[in-house]
Amino acid sequence: MKLHISKLLFLTIAIILTRPVFAEVEYLWPEGKMPDAQAHQIAAMTDETKKSGFDADSWRRPYIDWAKSPENPNGVCMIMISGGSYKNCCDVGLIKEWREKFTSLGCQCVNLVYRTPWPENLPIFMSAWQDGQRAVRLVRSQAQKRGFDPEKIGVVSMSAGSHLSTLLATSSLTRSYEEIDELDKQPCNVNWALAFAPAFVLTDGLGKPNTRMGWAQDVSLDECFKFDEATCPMCLMHGGADKYSTIGSLRIYRKLRQMKIPAELHIAPGKGHGAYGLDRGMEFMRQMGFLGKLAEEEDLLARYPSDEARAVHEQYDIWPEGKMPDAQEKQNIPYIEWHIPSNLTTKAIQIVWSGGAYNNSDPNRYEVAPIRRYLNERGVAVVTLRYRHPRPAKPLAKYTSAWQDAQRTIRIVRHEAKARGLDPNNIGIMGSSAGGHLALLCATSSKTNSYWPIDDIDKEDCSVQWAIVIYPAYASMDGLDAPNRHGGNDRDNRPAPEFAFDPSTPPMLFIHGDGDSWSAMNSVLAWEQLRRMGIQGELHTLAKRGHCFQRKASPGTGSYNWMDRIWEFLRPRIIAPN
Repeated sequence: MKLHISKLLFLTIAIILTRPVFAEVEYLWPEGKMPDAQAHQIAAMTDETKKSGFDADSWRRPYIDWAKSPENPNGVCMIMISGGSYKNCCDVGLIKEWREKFTSLGCQCVNLVYRTPWPENLPIFMSAWQDGQRAVRLVRSQAQKRGFDPEKIGVVSMSAGSHLSTLLATSSLTRSYEEIDELDKQPCNVNWALAFAPAFVLTDGLGKPNTRMGWAQDVSLDECFKFDEATCPMCLMHGGADKYSTIGSLRIYRKLRQMKIPAELHIAPGKGHGAYGLDRGMEFMRQMGFLGKLAEEEDLLARYPSDEARAVHEQYDIWPEGKMPDAQEKQNIPYIEWHIPSNLTTKAIQIVWSGGAYNNSDPNRYEVAPIRRYLNERGVAVVTLRYRHPRPAKPLAKYTSAWQDAQRTIRIVRHEAKARGLDPNNIGIMGSSAGGHLALLCATSSKTNSYWPIDDIDKEDCSVQWAIVIYPAYASMDGLDAPNRHGGNDRDNRPAPEFAFDPSTPPMLFIHGDGDSWSAMNSVLAWEQLRRMGIQGELHTLAKRGHCFQRKASPGTGSYNWMDRIWEFLRPRIIAPN
C-alpha cells in the first residue's frame, strides 16, 4: 500500500509539473466512471505528447484546465476546444492565443482536453462528445464559486473541435452518456459558440476532407446534429478554399436561420484550413451582449463629416443631350462625381452608388458619403453615381434605368482614367440595398448590354475587377420585389434570373445583416454561385442586424467596423502608382 501511494503521488506531481501554463487542472470523470473507456486513448495536448519520456498511462483521463482568473471579470466563461481530426489535440498555439485574448477581455478561460484518437466501434466523435458534455456541466456547476454567470458560457473551437462545439451548441438535449452522479443533473448546453473551420459536418466528409466539397445533391449535414430547442447562437468562420468544405459552415448557418436563431457567417477568400477572424468573433459577442451592455449607437455620417482629404471634385451628366436610352419625363438626369484625394496612393478607382428601392438615389446619404470619405482618406479615387429614379414605367424592369446609367458610368470612368493618372483596368463598384442588387447585376452581367451603344465611350468594356455588395435587395427568387417571404432560407431558393454570372464576373465582398428582411441569404446564395465558378468571394453576415445596419451602430461591433472589412478586401487589389 505504501509503494502504491508513493507511486501515485509521484505521478500526480509529474503531471502537474508538465501541464501547460494554466492555474488548475480538474479531471472530468470520477475514478472508474468514465463512459466507454478504451485502453488506446489518451487526453493530452500534442506539446505534451512530443516531450521526451511522455508516459501515456499518466494521461488517460480527460480534464479541463482553468486559467487564472481575469483581473476585471465580466461574468463570462469561455471553454476552448482544440482540433486535431479527433486523433489528437494539436492547437496548442491557438489555445494560448485564445486564452490571452479572452482573459484580457475579462473572461474566465478553461481548456478542454478530450480523449483521442478515435474510439473503436463508436462514432469518431463519441468520446470527445461525452467529455464535452461533462465539461460543460462541470464548468456550469462552478459558476458561483469562480464568479461567472452560468448562462454566459461560450465555446471557441477549431476544426474537429468545432465539430464538437457544434454538437454542444445544437444537441445538448441528447445524452451522450448515462447519468453517473449529481453533476449530470446539470444542463450541458452552451450559450454561444465561435466555430472556426468546422470539419466532418457534412456526409461527404465524415472523418476526412469532403470528397465532393460539400456540393452534391445527396450531401447533407450529419444527423448527429439535432438542432434542438436549446440550440444557441453561433459565429462560424471558415476559409474559402478549405478542403474541409466551407459549405459545412454555410449549411449550419442556413439551419440556424431556419430556426430564427441569430448567427454569423464569415468566409475568408482563398484561405485554407485555419482559424481566421478572431476579431469577428469578438464583434459577434459584443453585438449579442455577451461582453456586457452594448455601447450607445453612433451615427455613421456624424463619424465621417469631412471632405478634407479630397482635392478634386467634379460633377457632370453621363449622357449626351438627347441620347439617354429609354428616357422618361418623371425621372431625374443622372450624373457622376469625381472625388480625387490630395494624397493619391493608388491608381485604382472605386465607384459607389446608393440604394433606395430604385425609387431614389442619393450620393450624399450614409450609404455613399462616409465610405467615399473613408477611401479618400486612404488615398483612393472615388466616383459616385446618382442614377435615374424613380423606377421606369413597365414593361421595363425596375432596375433598367439604373443599370443603363451604371454601365455607362463604368465605361466613362475607364475612358477617362488614363487622363487622370489612374488605371483603367483597376476599377471596382459598390452599392447597398437596391444599389447592392445593381452592383451584383453589373458585376455578373457585363457581357450583356443594357442599352444600344451611342458613341465611342460605349466601345469601352464595362466589366470591373471587383465588386462590394452590401445587403443586396431583390437578389433571390424568394424576394424579387419585396422582403424575402421565407427569409431566403429554403433549399431551392436561388439567385435572381437577371444575374448572368458570365465569364467576366469578378471576386466580390458581401456584407449583410443576419436579421435583414431583405435576406442575408441573398448574399450567401450569390457567394455560393461564385464558388461554383471557382471565384473566391468574401462574406460577412452580422447577427441581429437588419437593413441599413451601418447607419447607426455600437463601437466594437461588425456594423461599426464594416468599412475596415472593405479596406482589407481592397488592399491586395489596388496597385500603387509608379
